[in-house]
Amino acid sequence: MVQRLLNIPFSNSFFLFGARGTGKTKLISELFEGVDALKYDLLEDSLVRRLGKKPESLRSEFLATTSTCQWVVLDEVQRVPNLLNVVHKMIESDSVKFALTGSSARKLKRGGANLLAGRAFVYHLFPLCSVELGNNFSLTDALTYGTLPKLLSLTSNSEKQKYLESYASTYVKEEIIQEQVVRRLEPFRDFLQISAQMSTKIINHTKIANEVGADPKTVMTYFDILEETHMGFRLPAYHISVRKAQRVAPKFYWFDCGVRRSLEDTLLYPPAPGTSYFGDLFEEFVVNEFVRMSHYSGKNYQMSYLSTHNSETEIDLILRKGLGHELIAIEIKSRSSVDEIEVRKLAKAARDCAAKKIYYLSRCEHAEVIDGVRCLHWQKGLLEIMAP
Repeated sequence: MVQRLLNIPFSNSFFLFGARGTGKTKLISELFEGVDALKYDLLEDSLVRRLGKKPESLRSEFLATTSTCQWVVLDEVQRVPNLLNVVHKMIESDSVKFALTGSSARKLKRGGANLLAGRAFVYHLFPLCSVELGNNFSLTDALTYGTLPKLLSLTSNSEKQKYLESYASTYVKEEIIQEQVVRRLEPFRDFLQISAQMSTKIINHTKIANEVGADPKTVMTYFDILEETHMGFRLPAYHISVRKAQRVAPKFYWFDCGVRRSLEDTLLYPPAPGTSYFGDLFEEFVVNEFVRMSHYSGKNYQMSYLSTHNSETEIDLILRKGLGHELIAIEIKSRSSVDEIEVRKLAKAARDCAAKKIYYLSRCEHAEVIDGVRCLHWQKGLLEIMAP
């Protein structure tokens, strides 16, 4: 059994967002074990139809429960967005608390939901991170198959491949077709594969649009869909001027290496250390580790990347907490040794953007400091940067 890092207090109503398969339902089940709560699984179509036609019945059913019941759990609430109007009223008038899970913030927004205007805290659940896996963590497995919780119960590589293939096709079927997020499925299906192939790269909307047979604005909407269904995120370019930063295209990262590899149809070919493909997957995984740990630790860093004007040097990750806070510059390399030339280039670029702390994270076990740059194994660097 894996102990998740996300800590959700019982003091307030909350949303728990996350992609399908990240373990939201299991976490909520464990959290509310032995708690007197009214629970609804909105993946049940009959329940969706009933509450969709008469959402106010949620309140009458709650009022009919025992006087000790103080919580209502709505799993996958985006399937009935207009329930949130009733939820809002119940929080205000009945002093009830809600646990609301969802895999699509987009569906809630399209349904006119206001996310309760701050009356519910917001949390996110991600695939398992290395800290959660502990001694069961394998970098090779994480880069090859990802870290969705279901994989822990699968013993063979063929089972893992079939699960990920099914996950990718189910995502298209359930999140895209059933919820009618896009009008034309075929360009979006092609986009999924191309976005997987271009993960960790700077987005070129025009090039992608030409490849999928759509216009650049549609492609931008496609990336919105992936973000709002928690399947990935855009990493903006860093610049001290917000206006200038917006002129540089962001990068995109899929939320899990295994799902990415399933979409790009490379699951049969394990990534080989020393190749550029291995390096891309390693960067994607480590950046995702920072995203997950930043959220779970409560640090909530603003994240971006830096590319110098002549593109000679790139810094994979810039962390900061609002204006006036010191910057942390992080370069991520899949090498098993430290390249001193790369480190010195990193040091110069990081100082040019006024970074106070500079890290070079790799698979090298030996720790050293070169030109003010802390060169650490990526796991040690992650824990050091995210330490309380």
